[in-house]
Amino acid sequence: MKIALVQIGSPEDEPVAARFDRVAGLVRSAASADLIVLPELWATGYFAFDDYARDAEPADGPSLARLGELARETGAYLHGGSFVERLPDGALRNTAVLFDPTGELVHSYSKVHVFGYQSKEAQLLKPGDHVSAVATPFGAVAGTTCYDLRFPELWRCLVDAGAEIVIVPAAWPAARLAHWRLFTTARAVEDQVLVVACNATGTQGGVELGGHSRVVDPWGTVLAEAGTEEGITWCDVDPGVVPATREQFPVLDDRLPSYRELTIRGAHA
Repeated sequence: MKIALVQIGSPEDEPVAARFDRVAGLVRSAASADLIVLPELWATGYFAFDDYARDAEPADGPSLARLGELARETGAYLHGGSFVERLPDGALRNTAVLFDPTGELVHSYSKVHVFGYQSKEAQLLKPGDHVSAVATPFGAVAGTTCYDLRFPELWRCLVDAGAEIVIVPAAWPAARLAHWRLFTTARAVEDQVLVVACNATGTQGGVELGGHSRVVDPWGTVLAEAGTEEGITWCDVDPGVVPATREQFPVLDDRLPSYRELTIRGAHA
């Protein structure tokens, strides 16, 4: 399985249409990959909060149609990062999308944990309310987005949904790059999944993004990691590493049915 992580910036002075054309060119140059992945809210720019409403589209909008065309053109699975989705009731969500090589939208995930720290995402966007996984030739694929990395409970739900590969589009700041590396590795190891994490780079709204998109296997081995520059990071991986790891070291079988049944005792003086 060949993976292409397309790490890009979203400069404020670049029109969205021009950015889409630029990214489309990068996706086409990654046509030899089996899976191509883009970052979180790359078209609008994560920190361009005032543009969310302007750029929002329904799930059948023109941006997703164009991403589907790119998937069909390249013959690859294309994870389009995430976009600002407008729901029928007018609410907005941060929704990530995966297209198969025929251009069909086969999986979507709306970010459950919207970010509030030095961010307007929590004010502007409605959280998602479910997780799922989809079968592919490489294994069952699920997704989370950026801030979701900090919540291991959510990742356990992905395991219960059958996930073997978890794709993580992000706009993770450089100031917390150590956390990015820590959480992508920890989630891969504790959930015995292949983590495919594509981060944004450059500067948005005065915030420097961290880059360092990476692929981490279930043993915590970093199979590929980008730097801070724009471009494509390639990774060849045997997707059989996930079932093999789970068979060799079946830690997931030792989970309790429900940890809520444990007695919780407070600290004593």
